[in-house]
Amino acid sequence: MNRKAEPAGVKIIGKNRRAFHEYEILDTWEAGLVLLGSEVKALRLGRLNLGGGFAEIRDGEAWLCQIHIGPYEQANRENHDPFRRRKLLLNRREIRKILPKIEEKGLTLVPLKLYFKRGRIKAEIGLARGKKLHDKRDDKARKDVEMRIAKEVGRRRADD
Repeated sequence: MNRKAEPAGVKIIGKNRRAFHEYEILDTWEAGLVLLGSEVKALRLGRLNLGGGFAEIRDGEAWLCQIHIGPYEQANRENHDPFRRRKLLLNRREIRKILPKIEEKGLTLVPLKLYFKRGRIKAEIGLARGKKLHDKRDDKARKDVEMRIAKEVGRRRADD
């Protein structure tokens, strides 16, 4: 399997597994997030759902939409709206590079994961193209074959 190990000092808060099933990821970027204090505290507790989230560019700024950061109970009336739009911190150069790509037919920006990096919360966003049903079936068949091969190799090593 081709899983990458996370660098030291990186703690993953949540991954969007559905994005890898629904989309073909063409390119990725790392972006900071503008968050409220109660959102950071809720993320430290793992209250995150990336499913159905997407990123958009409006008026030259990147925004992360439809991700759910659950409320932080101790924040009482100062709590945040769980589905509010959150600003992504990207350079203008990066935004200018992304903009023509997402204007192409069938391409979108999706959040892939949120993580802590050196005390800051970062988002990995990916340029994605939706998969067709037959592509999803092909991927599933390929993963099944890889899993069977890995099991067989492990079994044979255990026999030696």
